[in-house]
Order: sequence, then C-alpha cells, then structure tokens
Amino acid sequence: MQTLTREQLKAMLDRNEDLVLINVLGREPFEQAHIPGSYNIPLAERDFIQRVQDMAGNKHGKVVVYCASFECNASPSAARQLDQAGFSQVYDYEGGTKDWQEAGYAIETGTGH
Repeated sequence: MQTLTREQLKAMLDRNEDLVLINVLGREPFEQAHIPGSYNIPLAERDFIQRVQDMAGNKHGKVVVYCASFECNASPSAARQLDQAGFSQVYDYEGGTKDWQEAGYAIETGTGH
C-alpha cells in the first residue's frame, strides 16, 4: 500500500490513468459528496474485497481508496485489507473528500457510478 497526496491523485486523474477510485464510506456519505468518477464500495460490506476485485477486473490494476478526511480510518483499513488479499497496486488517498474539496476541486453528489 502506498499513500497519495491530493496533488498525486489529481495528476493521476488528469492523465486518465487506468485506475479504480473507490470511496469506502457508506452509501449516505457517498451520496452527500464524493470525488467525480468514484465508485462506492463500503468497507463495512461483507463482500468488500470481492466487490473491489470485480470492479478492478483483477488484483493487479491500480486501486485508489479514500474516505472522508485525514481523521477517517476507513481508507487505511481498506487499503490494508486489499494488500492482505493480494492486490498489488493499492493506494490510499488519506485526505479524502474533505481535503479534495478544500483544494477547490469538483465534488459530486448523488449516486455516482
């Protein structure tokens, strides 16, 4: 697992890198605000690992997880679980939605993907 800064994630998205961006919070916080292009796969779901693998297509693609903010522990926990499950390119954007929004970057509401 590697951590990403806001600038690193923004650069990856701007380059249209092949990655899956996953908000690991529950449905309600996701619908209130999320980074555009995100998928919502809550860490609390029993089949979290399988759903991420289904979304990514395999365990070798880039998977970026994030949650609400630096204070939120959901994305580090999700990243560790994905690492332990054998995913080879796991990134944790620790700043989450709050950090993204504070930089003035676009935020979406609603169900997204």
